[in-house]
Amino acid sequence: MTDHDTTTHRSPGLAGQTVVVIGAGSGIGLETARRVRAEGGRLVLVGRNPERLRQAELELEPQGTAAFDATDNVRLGQFFEELAEPVDHVMVTAGAPAYQPLADMDLDAVRRDIADRLVMALGVARYSRDRVRAGGTLLFIGGTGGRRPAIGMSVVSAMTAALPALVANLALEIAPIRVNLIAAGFVDTPLSASLLGDQLESRREELRATLPIRRVVGPEDVAALAVHLMVNEALTGATYDIDGGQQLLPR
Repeated sequence: MTDHDTTTHRSPGLAGQTVVVIGAGSGIGLETARRVRAEGGRLVLVGRNPERLRQAELELEPQGTAAFDATDNVRLGQFFEELAEPVDHVMVTAGAPAYQPLADMDLDAVRRDIADRLVMALGVARYSRDRVRAGGTLLFIGGTGGRRPAIGMSVVSAMTAALPALVANLALEIAPIRVNLIAAGFVDTPLSASLLGDQLESRREELRATLPIRRVVGPEDVAALAVHLMVNEALTGATYDIDGGQQLLPR
């Protein structure tokens, strides 16, 4: 064995591998769990909403489930400590963007939101590092929308800038576990529906007409990228955009 050959090489695809999905109750997390299952992988599902988690469990037959808020660092640590066996990949989709102009901000709530998101990522890295097999993946979900300054985007922009730097540093600190970030544009999920309300369909129509791909990005698109990042063992420390070309458009 050479000095650089420190990872455990796996069979192609996810057959025989175990994936923890945090935020598995709906949207990108649920769709990724479906893709993992279709690829022959095993699942451990985590979500805040017990009922949605139960529905995912009935559909996907995971190895296990856990209903808790991933921003609870004590419970997060217990979860990883209590895993029955090592896992291959951990994906984190929990969290939602906070769009607010400065005049309307609850600064205490903003402090909690920023701390929760960054500390949760650090907690996942810290608590999982002894449970994820060498060459496995920590995979986080961020966004691309905050790269362009705009009113109401201060908090989102700060998080958009912070997450790639955090991921790059973690990739060095917990190597040979790999760490990557998916930066998504608009994705047609229940979260998007809740944020846009009655403006959802007009936003879909706008994107279908203007995006270079001429359709809206769906959670299945992000799931396909997530699985690719899990199985390609040469990828770490990087941010991968998926927005259908949205960033190429003028405002």
